[in-house]
Amino acid sequence: MNAHLLERHFAIIGARAKLRTDTRRNRTSGVSIDIGTDRFGEFFDIAAGQPDAVDVNVVDAQPRLRHLVLMSRDEDGKHKFLCGHDERHWFVAAVPETAAVSTVATAMEALKPVDVRRLQRQVAVKPRKLNRRRNEVFVRQGEWFFLPVGGKFQLNKNLILRNEPLRRGGGKPHFVEELYRDGGETVYVSTQHPNGLTPAQYERAISRQPKLRQLHWVVQRRNPRVYVRGKVRHADHKTIVLHDWHQVLMNTETQAIAMRNVAFID
Repeated sequence: MNAHLLERHFAIIGARAKLRTDTRRNRTSGVSIDIGTDRFGEFFDIAAGQPDAVDVNVVDAQPRLRHLVLMSRDEDGKHKFLCGHDERHWFVAAVPETAAVSTVATAMEALKPVDVRRLQRQVAVKPRKLNRRRNEVFVRQGEWFFLPVGGKFQLNKNLILRNEPLRRGGGKPHFVEELYRDGGETVYVSTQHPNGLTPAQYERAISRQPKLRQLHWVVQRRNPRVYVRGKVRHADHKTIVLHDWHQVLMNTETQAIAMRNVAFID
């Protein structure tokens, strides 16, 4: 791995990157990428296993978009990450390994939910509008896509929740003015189990470790169909306003091997 070359690639998009060897990672653990902060601001913190076992390089960079695609190669294969700037902060998103990604544009498309890509084709969204935060098909805020459902949507008004969080795993939540959920799987969520345990898993865990009962458990729904309306707020993004009901879809990052243990908990 050439740290200086990697730093120059990130500098092209106006970012800083720090590549370091993490001796706690084994030979097959690949890389982890996070956004760090120091006295100069944000930077991409890239931690890799043993240098002779992991190769990291940039396959495409788009200075105007302030985005690039980073690829790591290890004993498990190739893994790609979209690194860039979204509104107020730098971000990194793992791209599903099943997607054929070689450019920033293809990485951005691969991160869109299947329903979003299907509707884009049906509506024939113009290429220049595909990656805007708002077009004929969706409104986007961070990793969340909001698709209008129109008059076909019927709900029980008594079940509408207000000022509810939308969160993925243990990340910072997006707060929505009105939320309605339908279906999904009941799970028990705690700080130790942010992705939730099914009732059967919860009972097994408690029987094996009775002290787990002392944790603060919250019963939530995993992977429900979620619809929102009104303001959607998040500290890292500009507030958006949805005047009609929209279905909520998460990007495909959780399908990547690097993110396979993250779930949509609502």
